Amino acid sequence: MPAQSKGAPAIHAACHCGAVRLEIAEQPTLLTQCNCSICRRYGALWAYYTRASVRLTAAPDVLETYSWQSHRVQFQRCRGCGCVTHWDSPDTSEQGRIGVNLRNAEEPALVADTPIELLDGDGDWKVLTTWVQPDLFLSPKRRKGSG
Repeated sequence: MPAQSKGAPAIHAACHCGAVRLEIAEQPTLLTQCNCSICRRYGALWAYYTRASVRLTAAPDVLETYSWQSHRVQFQRCRGCGCVTHWDSPDTSEQGRIGVNLRNAEEPALVADTPIELLDGDGDWKVLTTWVQPDLFLSPKRRKGSG
């Protein structure tokens, strides 16, 4: 795993029961919300990394894999609580891509102000719009330190 960027805390993500944990040293610069048939159902916000930049901790029997059609991505979820934590590409090299579902971020404030692009996976796979919506991660009361 690469060295952590100076001043930027690592991102820790986990499924609800904690059996699957991911650590990423780099803050995402962009999150993707896709409206394809599977991502729409998962409700995920994806951040993309190389396999080498993500540390995954899970017992071998904890993860369950789902893929369909071309098998270009393999979605991973926790067998215990059902949370979709990430997807893997079939490229198992260190440079292979991995998508981390940052709706599972343990400290949502670290990613709350990251721009989100809406990808038209249901149509032509083009970006429809980009916005920042911190309320998806934290209540406005928590962000402002009240409540």
